[in-house]
Amino acid sequence: MKAFTYERAKTPQEAAAAVMRAPGARFIAGGTNLLDLMKLEIETPPHLVDVNGLGLDKIEATNEGGLRIGALVLNADLAADARVRKDYAVLSRALLAGASAQLRNKATTAGNLLQRTRCPYFYDTNQACNKRVPGSGCSAIGGFTRGHAIVGHSQACIATHPSDMAVAMQLLDANVETVNASGARRTIPINDFYRLPGNTPHIETSLAPGELITAVTLPKPLGGKHYYRKVRDRASYAFALISVAAVVQPDGSGRVALGGVAHKPWRVAAADAALPQGAKAAAGQLLADARTDEHNAYKVVLVQRTLNAVLTDAKKG
Repeated sequence: MKAFTYERAKTPQEAAAAVMRAPGARFIAGGTNLLDLMKLEIETPPHLVDVNGLGLDKIEATNEGGLRIGALVLNADLAADARVRKDYAVLSRALLAGASAQLRNKATTAGNLLQRTRCPYFYDTNQACNKRVPGSGCSAIGGFTRGHAIVGHSQACIATHPSDMAVAMQLLDANVETVNASGARRTIPINDFYRLPGNTPHIETSLAPGELITAVTLPKPLGGKHYYRKVRDRASYAFALISVAAVVQPDGSGRVALGGVAHKPWRVAAADAALPQGAKAAAGQLLADARTDEHNAYKVVLVQRTLNAVLTDAKKG
Protein backbone atom coordinates (compact mmCIF):
# COMPACT_ATOMS: atom_id res chain seq x y z
CA MET A 1 0.00 0.00 0.00
CA LYS A 2 1.30 3.43 -0.92
CA ALA A 3 1.53 6.16 1.71
CA PHE A 4 -1.38 8.58 2.09
CA THR A 5 -2.53 11.43 4.29
CA TYR A 6 -5.80 11.46 6.21
CA GLU A 7 -8.35 13.86 7.65
CA ARG A 8 -11.80 13.79 9.20
CA ALA A 9 -14.47 16.04 7.75
CA LYS A 10 -17.07 17.77 9.93
CA THR A 11 -19.74 18.53 7.31
CA PRO A 12 -20.66 17.07 3.92
CA GLN A 13 -19.64 20.27 2.13
CA GLU A 14 -16.33 20.31 3.98
CA ALA A 15 -15.70 16.71 2.95
CA ALA A 16 -16.37 17.52 -0.70
CA ALA A 17 -14.07 20.55 -0.52
CA ALA A 18 -11.30 18.49 1.07
CA VAL A 19 -11.39 15.95 -1.75
CA MET A 20 -11.31 18.72 -4.35
CA ARG A 21 -8.20 20.25 -2.74
CA ALA A 22 -6.15 17.07 -3.18
CA PRO A 23 -6.21 15.59 -6.71
CA GLY A 24 -6.91 11.87 -6.53
CA ALA A 25 -8.27 12.02 -2.97
CA ARG A 26 -11.05 9.64 -1.96
CA PHE A 27 -13.81 9.56 0.62
CA ILE A 28 -13.66 6.68 3.09
CA ALA A 29 -16.41 5.30 5.32
CA GLY A 30 -16.51 1.54 5.92
CA GLY A 31 -13.59 0.97 3.58
CA THR A 32 -14.64 -2.61 2.80
CA ASN A 33 -13.77 -2.22 -0.89
CA LEU A 34 -11.41 0.75 -1.02
CA LEU A 35 -8.89 -0.62 1.48
CA ASP A 36 -8.64 -3.92 -0.38
CA LEU A 37 -7.96 -2.04 -3.61
CA MET A 38 -5.36 0.13 -1.89
CA LYS A 39 -3.52 -2.95 -0.59
CA LEU A 40 -3.29 -4.23 -4.16
CA GLU A 41 -2.30 -0.75 -5.41
CA ILE A 42 -5.23 -0.73 -7.80
CA GLU A 43 -6.40 2.39 -6.00
CA THR A 44 -3.61 4.73 -4.87
CA PRO A 45 -5.27 7.83 -3.39
CA PRO A 46 -2.75 10.29 -1.90
CA HIS A 47 -5.32 11.53 0.63
CA LEU A 48 -8.34 10.03 2.39
CA VAL A 49 -11.24 12.06 3.78
CA ASP A 50 -13.11 10.23 6.55
CA VAL A 51 -16.86 10.92 6.32
CA ASN A 52 -18.00 8.76 9.24
CA GLY A 53 -18.67 11.76 11.49
CA LEU A 54 -21.13 13.52 9.19
CA GLY A 55 -24.35 12.23 10.78
CA LEU A 56 -25.58 10.65 7.54
CA ASP A 57 -26.66 7.45 9.28
CA LYS A 58 -30.43 7.87 9.67
CA ILE A 59 -33.41 6.24 7.93
CA GLU A 60 -36.29 8.70 7.82
CA ALA A 61 -39.77 8.87 6.30
CA THR A 62 -40.24 11.39 3.48
CA ASN A 63 -43.19 13.70 2.93
CA GLU A 64 -44.00 11.73 -0.22
CA GLY A 65 -44.49 8.51 1.73
CA GLY A 66 -41.12 6.94 0.98
CA LEU A 67 -37.83 6.62 2.86
CA ARG A 68 -34.65 8.66 2.95
CA ILE A 69 -31.64 6.49 3.68
CA GLY A 70 -28.50 8.27 4.83
CA ALA A 71 -25.31 7.52 2.93
CA LEU A 72 -23.68 6.09 6.06
CA VAL A 73 -26.49 3.72 7.07
CA LEU A 74 -24.87 0.32 7.50
CA ASN A 75 -26.03 -2.49 5.23
CA ALA A 76 -26.95 -4.62 8.26
CA ASP A 77 -29.06 -1.83 9.78
CA LEU A 78 -30.82 -1.10 6.50
CA ALA A 79 -31.68 -4.77 5.94
CA ALA A 80 -33.05 -5.05 9.50
CA ASP A 81 -35.12 -1.85 9.51
CA ALA A 82 -38.80 -2.72 10.10
CA ARG A 83 -40.03 -0.30 7.42
CA VAL A 84 -37.64 -1.72 4.82
CA ARG A 85 -38.57 -5.30 5.68
CA LYS A 86 -42.29 -4.51 5.44
CA ASP A 87 -42.50 -2.14 2.47
CA TYR A 88 -39.27 -2.69 0.53
CA ALA A 89 -38.59 -6.36 1.16
CA VAL A 90 -36.70 -6.77 -2.11
CA LEU A 91 -34.09 -4.35 -0.76
CA SER A 92 -33.76 -6.18 2.55
CA ARG A 93 -33.39 -9.51 0.75
CA ALA A 94 -30.82 -8.16 -1.67
CA LEU A 95 -28.72 -6.79 1.18
CA LEU A 96 -28.86 -10.08 3.08
CA ALA A 97 -27.74 -11.91 -0.06
CA GLY A 98 -24.61 -9.77 -0.27
CA ALA A 99 -21.17 -10.44 1.19
CA SER A 100 -21.06 -11.73 4.77
CA ALA A 101 -22.50 -10.65 8.12
CA GLN A 102 -19.15 -9.13 9.08
CA LEU A 103 -19.01 -6.98 5.96
CA ARG A 104 -22.67 -5.96 6.23
CA ASN A 105 -21.92 -4.67 9.73
CA LYS A 106 -19.30 -2.32 8.29
CA ALA A 107 -20.35 -1.51 4.71
CA THR A 108 -22.39 1.64 4.08
CA THR A 109 -25.22 2.49 1.70
CA ALA A 110 -23.15 4.88 -0.44
CA GLY A 111 -20.12 2.60 -0.38
CA ASN A 112 -22.22 -0.30 -1.60
CA LEU A 113 -23.43 1.75 -4.56
CA LEU A 114 -19.86 2.77 -5.40
CA GLN A 115 -18.07 -0.55 -5.04
CA ARG A 116 -15.91 -1.49 -7.99
CA THR A 117 -16.18 -4.49 -10.25
CA ARG A 118 -14.90 -7.89 -9.15
CA CYS A 119 -13.63 -8.72 -12.63
CA PRO A 120 -10.47 -10.85 -12.07
CA TYR A 121 -8.67 -9.00 -14.86
CA PHE A 122 -9.33 -5.72 -13.04
CA TYR A 123 -7.79 -7.18 -9.87
CA ASP A 124 -4.74 -8.62 -11.66
CA THR A 125 -2.36 -5.73 -12.24
CA ASN A 126 -0.38 -7.83 -14.71
CA GLN A 127 -3.38 -7.80 -17.06
CA ALA A 128 -4.53 -4.99 -19.34
CA CYS A 129 -7.67 -3.28 -18.01
CA ASN A 130 -9.24 -0.09 -19.35
CA LYS A 131 -11.11 0.36 -16.08
CA ARG A 132 -7.88 0.32 -14.08
CA VAL A 133 -5.58 1.96 -16.66
CA PRO A 134 -7.60 3.81 -19.34
CA GLY A 135 -6.46 2.98 -22.85
CA SER A 136 -4.50 -0.14 -21.88
CA GLY A 137 -6.98 -2.62 -23.37
CA CYS A 138 -9.25 -5.33 -21.95
CA SER A 139 -7.71 -8.73 -21.25
CA ALA A 140 -11.13 -10.11 -20.35
CA ILE A 141 -12.19 -9.94 -24.00
CA GLY A 142 -10.97 -13.19 -25.47
CA GLY A 143 -10.22 -14.50 -21.98
CA PHE A 144 -12.25 -16.54 -19.51
CA THR A 145 -15.59 -14.72 -19.33
CA ARG A 146 -17.89 -16.97 -17.31
CA GLY A 147 -18.76 -14.16 -14.91
CA HIS A 148 -18.78 -11.29 -17.37
CA ALA A 149 -21.43 -9.08 -18.96
CA ILE A 150 -23.74 -10.27 -21.71
CA VAL A 151 -25.62 -6.97 -22.26
CA GLY A 152 -24.61 -3.32 -22.26
CA HIS A 153 -20.90 -4.02 -22.68
CA SER A 154 -18.46 -2.58 -25.21
CA GLN A 155 -15.16 -3.27 -26.92
CA ALA A 156 -13.49 -1.46 -24.03
CA CYS A 157 -14.99 -3.40 -21.10
CA ILE A 158 -17.15 -6.45 -20.36
CA ALA A 159 -17.09 -6.22 -16.54
CA THR A 160 -20.24 -6.50 -14.43
CA HIS A 161 -21.38 -4.40 -11.49
CA PRO A 162 -21.10 -6.40 -8.25
CA SER A 163 -23.72 -4.79 -5.98
CA ASP A 164 -26.83 -6.71 -4.92
CA MET A 165 -28.29 -3.67 -3.18
CA ALA A 166 -28.01 -1.55 -6.34
CA VAL A 167 -30.16 -4.02 -8.29
CA ALA A 168 -32.96 -3.62 -5.74
CA MET A 169 -32.50 0.17 -5.75
CA GLN A 170 -32.83 0.15 -9.55
CA LEU A 171 -36.04 -1.86 -9.29
CA LEU A 172 -37.46 0.58 -6.73
CA ASP A 173 -36.63 3.73 -8.76
CA ALA A 174 -34.37 5.12 -6.06
CA ASN A 175 -32.79 8.56 -6.28
CA VAL A 176 -29.25 9.45 -5.18
CA GLU A 177 -28.78 12.77 -3.35
CA THR A 178 -25.41 14.53 -3.48
CA VAL A 179 -23.56 17.68 -2.43
CA ASN A 180 -20.44 19.29 -3.90
CA ALA A 181 -17.70 21.55 -2.58
CA SER A 182 -19.73 24.72 -3.20
CA GLY A 183 -22.70 23.32 -1.28
CA ALA A 184 -24.82 22.74 -4.37
CA ARG A 185 -27.10 19.72 -4.08
CA ARG A 186 -28.68 17.56 -6.73
CA THR A 187 -30.82 14.45 -7.04
CA ILE A 188 -29.87 11.77 -9.58
CA PRO A 189 -32.30 9.00 -10.62
CA ILE A 190 -30.45 5.74 -10.12
CA ASN A 191 -30.98 4.77 -13.75
CA ASP A 192 -28.92 7.84 -14.67
CA PHE A 193 -26.43 7.38 -11.83
CA TYR A 194 -24.64 4.39 -13.41
CA ARG A 195 -22.98 4.62 -16.82
CA LEU A 196 -22.46 1.95 -19.45
CA PRO A 197 -18.77 1.44 -20.30
CA GLY A 198 -18.63 2.79 -23.86
CA ASN A 199 -15.06 3.97 -24.47
CA THR A 200 -14.61 5.23 -20.89
CA PRO A 201 -15.26 2.29 -18.53
CA HIS A 202 -13.18 3.94 -15.80
CA ILE A 203 -15.95 6.57 -15.45
CA GLU A 204 -18.52 4.42 -13.70
CA THR A 205 -21.08 6.93 -12.42
CA SER A 206 -22.41 10.38 -13.22
CA LEU A 207 -20.84 11.86 -10.08
CA ALA A 208 -18.69 14.92 -10.69
CA PRO A 209 -15.20 15.07 -9.14
CA GLY A 210 -15.51 15.65 -5.40
CA GLU A 211 -19.27 15.14 -5.34
CA LEU A 212 -20.39 13.32 -2.19
CA ILE A 213 -23.42 11.05 -1.85
CA THR A 214 -25.46 12.14 1.17
CA ALA A 215 -28.54 9.90 0.90
CA VAL A 216 -30.63 7.57 -1.22
CA THR A 217 -34.39 8.14 -1.35
CA LEU A 218 -37.06 5.59 -2.11
CA PRO A 219 -40.52 6.50 -3.46
CA LYS A 220 -43.66 5.28 -1.72
CA PRO A 221 -44.00 1.48 -1.45
CA LEU A 222 -45.03 -0.55 -4.48
CA GLY A 223 -46.96 -3.27 -2.67
CA GLY A 224 -47.06 -6.73 -4.25
CA LYS A 225 -44.71 -9.62 -3.56
CA HIS A 226 -41.00 -8.93 -3.40
CA TYR A 227 -38.28 -11.33 -4.56
CA TYR A 228 -34.51 -11.36 -4.80
CA ARG A 229 -32.98 -14.54 -6.22
CA LYS A 230 -29.20 -14.70 -6.44
CA VAL A 231 -27.49 -17.53 -8.31
CA ARG A 232 -23.84 -17.95 -7.31
CA ASP A 233 -21.12 -20.56 -7.06
CA ARG A 234 -21.43 -20.97 -3.30
CA ALA A 235 -24.08 -20.17 -0.70
CA SER A 236 -22.37 -17.15 0.85
CA TYR A 237 -19.60 -14.63 0.31
CA ALA A 238 -19.86 -14.91 -3.45
CA PHE A 239 -20.90 -12.46 -6.15
CA ALA A 240 -23.83 -13.15 -8.43
CA LEU A 241 -23.48 -15.09 -11.64
CA ILE A 242 -26.93 -13.62 -12.20
CA SER A 243 -29.56 -12.22 -9.87
CA VAL A 244 -33.24 -11.42 -10.33
CA ALA A 245 -35.04 -8.72 -8.36
CA ALA A 246 -38.79 -8.54 -8.89
CA VAL A 247 -42.00 -7.09 -7.52
CA VAL A 248 -45.09 -8.98 -8.68
CA GLN A 249 -48.62 -7.67 -8.22
CA PRO A 250 -51.71 -9.89 -7.75
CA ASP A 251 -52.72 -9.38 -11.40
CA GLY A 252 -49.32 -10.62 -12.62
CA SER A 253 -47.95 -7.21 -13.52
CA GLY A 254 -44.80 -5.93 -11.92
CA ARG A 255 -41.17 -5.01 -12.34
CA VAL A 256 -37.95 -6.93 -12.85
CA ALA A 257 -34.25 -6.04 -12.74
CA LEU A 258 -31.12 -8.13 -13.17
CA GLY A 259 -27.68 -8.26 -11.60
CA GLY A 260 -24.59 -10.02 -12.86
CA VAL A 261 -25.31 -9.41 -16.54
CA ALA A 262 -24.15 -5.85 -17.23
CA HIS A 263 -21.89 -2.97 -16.24
CA LYS A 264 -24.82 -1.56 -14.22
CA PRO A 265 -28.00 -2.98 -12.63
CA TRP A 266 -30.09 -3.95 -15.64
CA ARG A 267 -33.72 -2.97 -16.12
CA VAL A 268 -35.70 -2.60 -19.35
CA ALA A 269 -39.15 -0.99 -19.46
CA ALA A 270 -40.36 -3.43 -22.12
CA ALA A 271 -39.54 -6.32 -19.81
CA ASP A 272 -41.78 -4.89 -17.09
CA ALA A 273 -44.59 -4.63 -19.65
CA ALA A 274 -43.98 -8.23 -20.75
CA LEU A 275 -43.95 -9.69 -17.25
CA PRO A 276 -47.63 -10.80 -17.30
CA GLN A 277 -46.81 -12.88 -20.41
CA GLY A 278 -44.33 -14.96 -18.44
CA ALA A 279 -40.63 -15.43 -17.83
CA LYS A 280 -39.69 -16.20 -21.43
CA ALA A 281 -41.26 -12.99 -22.75
CA ALA A 282 -39.79 -10.80 -20.01
CA ALA A 283 -36.34 -12.38 -20.22
CA GLY A 284 -36.43 -11.96 -23.98
CA GLN A 285 -36.89 -8.23 -23.55
CA LEU A 286 -34.24 -7.95 -20.84
CA LEU A 287 -31.67 -9.76 -22.96
CA ALA A 288 -32.80 -8.69 -26.41
CA ASP A 289 -29.38 -7.24 -27.18
CA ALA A 290 -27.34 -9.97 -25.49
CA ARG A 291 -23.91 -10.72 -26.93
CA THR A 292 -22.42 -13.87 -25.45
CA ASP A 293 -19.51 -16.22 -25.96
CA GLU A 294 -18.84 -19.87 -25.17
CA HIS A 295 -18.14 -19.11 -21.50
CA ASN A 296 -21.13 -16.94 -20.56
CA ALA A 297 -23.93 -17.96 -22.94
CA TYR A 298 -25.41 -20.02 -20.09
CA LYS A 299 -26.51 -16.76 -18.44
CA VAL A 300 -29.32 -16.31 -20.99
CA VAL A 301 -30.94 -19.60 -19.96
CA LEU A 302 -30.16 -19.02 -16.29
CA VAL A 303 -31.95 -15.66 -16.29
CA GLN A 304 -35.06 -17.17 -17.84
CA ARG A 305 -35.14 -20.12 -15.45
CA THR A 306 -34.54 -17.98 -12.36
CA LEU A 307 -37.22 -15.50 -13.39
CA ASN A 308 -39.58 -18.40 -14.08
CA ALA A 309 -38.98 -19.69 -10.54
CA VAL A 310 -39.83 -16.24 -9.16
CA LEU A 311 -43.06 -15.97 -11.17
CA THR A 312 -44.05 -19.53 -10.21
CA ASP A 313 -43.64 -18.64 -6.53
CA ALA A 314 -45.69 -15.49 -7.05
CA LYS A 315 -48.61 -17.49 -8.43
CA LYS A 316 -48.79 -19.75 -5.37
CA GLY A 317 -50.70 -17.16 -3.42
